[in-house]
Amino acid sequence: MKFLKRLLALSMIACSAQVLAADPGVSDNTITLGMSSPFSGTNGAYGQEMRQTIEAYFEQLNKAGGINGRKLELVAVDDGYETDRSVANSKSLIEEKKVFALLAYYGSSPTTESMNKIFGPAKVPLVGTISGAGTLREPVSANPNNRYMFNVRASYADETDAIVNQLVSLGLKSIAVFYQNDGFGKSGLDGVTTALKKHNLTPSAVGTVERNSVDVAKAVESISKNTPQAVIMVTLSKPTTAFVKAMKKSGQNPMLMTLSPVGAEQLVQDLGAEARGIGISQVVPYPWNDTIPVVRDYQKLVGGKTGFTYYALEGYLMARVMVEGIKRAGKDLTREKLVGALEGLNNNDFGGYRVTYGGNNRQGSRFVELTVVGPGGKLLK
Repeated sequence: MKFLKRLLALSMIACSAQVLAADPGVSDNTITLGMSSPFSGTNGAYGQEMRQTIEAYFEQLNKAGGINGRKLELVAVDDGYETDRSVANSKSLIEEKKVFALLAYYGSSPTTESMNKIFGPAKVPLVGTISGAGTLREPVSANPNNRYMFNVRASYADETDAIVNQLVSLGLKSIAVFYQNDGFGKSGLDGVTTALKKHNLTPSAVGTVERNSVDVAKAVESISKNTPQAVIMVTLSKPTTAFVKAMKKSGQNPMLMTLSPVGAEQLVQDLGAEARGIGISQVVPYPWNDTIPVVRDYQKLVGGKTGFTYYALEGYLMARVMVEGIKRAGKDLTREKLVGALEGLNNNDFGGYRVTYGGNNRQGSRFVELTVVGPGGKLLK
């Protein structure tokens, strides 16, 4: 009898230990995920598009029974594209909101700082960020915090390489760079410089703008002095718009190229007819091409209610990667099992968009294609 009592007591202690050891954000019925992105300010439209699509996808999954019997919940908070707010949000999501994992962040500096200060040391995975910064793609062996960063998009180096190759193939050699003075812009500038070096070229001129600013006068002045044949703009929509207008006002008409974070739809909306002819590199498939299975799934999900956008499609792809990882991690879900499951995605096809990770690899994708703004603001491939 004493033996049975001891066995029962030990069993109860073991069960209690298992409950205490369970990772936050996971219950019998739910999995809670956190998101920090801009939902207000000059870049608010970007975060809103991602959040709305992710929420619609989670609702679709939940109606079908969720994942292994658990429904997905998203706690989304606004960081206004400010690094300090993103870091504070990450801390709050993990320590106060008790989320299981993180999803769909925005920006190079905010994500890098959050990774190295908050979610990396806390060992909480983040899937997807609107950033192609090299710091987020360093091998895990070089930065242990990168173990918890799973990129879904190509790098800025991939994008700038494609842009520079296109410009050089057209015979252009005088190529200037207009960049945002933060992690995003500097990473893009490095990418352009590296890509030009392959062709024995250097930037013919450089101009910069501060984060969340549209004061482009000095940049226009320094770049205009050199009358470049082309300008690669590593900036978001508002400063890009201001720069394009100011360059044209000054009588300059170089070929203009920019990177995917600009938000093609937002740029067309801001610039109107003046957007025509601007080239934009893209890191996810063309959102209007319903011959691609994952794009078709995305289109069915949003139903054309708000129109199709690159940011919304990218948010959908981030959510698809997270869900695939959770499914593979199994019923007894932990953060470490999620990390292991994601690392097992090797050339995984999500329906026309492939993602690859590994024990030391957090690159995700190298998909890049170039588009141009055509008549009526229509994006053309």
